[in-house]
Amino acid sequence: MKKELTITYEEFDSVNDLNNYDSSLLDFAIEASKKSYSPYSGFKVGSALILNNGQVYIGCNQENMAFSPTICGERVAMFNASSDSDSPIQTIAIYCSSDRYTVTEPGAPCGVCRQVMSEFEMRYNQKIRVILKGETGKILIFNGVENLLPFAFSGLKI
Repeated sequence: MKKELTITYEEFDSVNDLNNYDSSLLDFAIEASKKSYSPYSGFKVGSALILNNGQVYIGCNQENMAFSPTICGERVAMFNASSDSDSPIQTIAIYCSSDRYTVTEPGAPCGVCRQVMSEFEMRYNQKIRVILKGETGKILIFNGVENLLPFAFSGLKI
C-alpha cells in the first residue's frame, strides 16, 4: 500500500517578518555562532533554545581534528539545558554561517541532532518549535521534530 507523507512548515523572507520572541532567539543563535570552533569545515552553527520556564541556553559547534569527537551546536545547547534544568524545550533557533562562502539557505540539523530533539519531545511529551536560518535567504519554522524526522527511533519508552 502506497502512503504519502506531508511535511508542514512556515516560511519567512526576513527576520523583520518574525515576532519579537522568535527574532530575539535568532539573535542569541547568531551570537552563539561567533563562538564556534570550526577550523576544519569553516561552517559555524549557533543554537539558542528557550525552555518552558523562560531560561535561554546557547550552544555552538565544536570541531576536533579526529572528527568523531566533534559535536553540533544544537546538541551543545540541548545538553547544556538538560544538565541545568528539568523544564521542556519550547523552541530552538539554529543559525548557520561560513568563513568560506555565504550560507544562502537555512541549515537543517543533522540526523543525530534530530533524533536527540525527538527524544526531548518524547521525554516531556511536548513538541519543539525549530527555527532555521542561514546568512541570507528564507527562514523556516517547523512545529515539531516529526516534520524534520518523520520516522524517528522511538523503541525506548522513557
